[in-house]
Amino acid sequence: MDAPIPVDNRTATATLHYQGTLASTVTTLTSLPPTNATAVSTAFTESLRSLNSKEYPARVPLKIDHNLLFTVGLGIAPCATCVNGTRLVADINNVTFVMPKISLLQAKFFNIKGVFTDDFPANPPALFNFTGSQVTNLRTTKGTRVYRVGYNSTIQLVLQDTGMITPENHPIHLHGFNFFVVGKGKGNFNPNKDTQKFNLVDPVERNTVGVPFGG
Repeated sequence: MDAPIPVDNRTATATLHYQGTLASTVTTLTSLPPTNATAVSTAFTESLRSLNSKEYPARVPLKIDHNLLFTVGLGIAPCATCVNGTRLVADINNVTFVMPKISLLQAKFFNIKGVFTDDFPANPPALFNFTGSQVTNLRTTKGTRVYRVGYNSTIQLVLQDTGMITPENHPIHLHGFNFFVVGKGKGNFNPNKDTQKFNLVDPVERNTVGVPFGG
């Protein structure tokens, strides 16, 4: 938690007892790191590897069909009833999501028109120093916009955090799908250098990943 905003910091401690272990084993409590211990969290997650064995292979696809760069951050959107005529919103590639009244999959399956558009940008609309301190924010657009891919396509997605308005971490997850986390770092993504550091041998397979501030 890097954002300098108040949070609910109520905590609880629990003991997990595994079947087959000794009930008489003494439980030793340790002190948790502070909530802003990004270095500790990053060191732990980056040390994780998959088994990549015959029983649990890591089948990392090497042929990429779609190469996407998504900037994740906060934006400013017009709001007629808000102070100064704007409101703070979350956005990806400067687009903040508008919840449809009909599910996207239902609209796709039954070919219902007008529910969404398939013009979500594959890259940010403007390039800048994403992790730098920005004086103003690009005007954020609203819409139920999707990026359409074919069945069984392979997508390489780079999630680039931004320093817009305030720094914060972003958890990103998929419903019903897993993905390989082949790389992670801080600063602006460099496709000419950073892709050479990708772990294509034994990356972890997950459905949720944290996009740290500055990463």
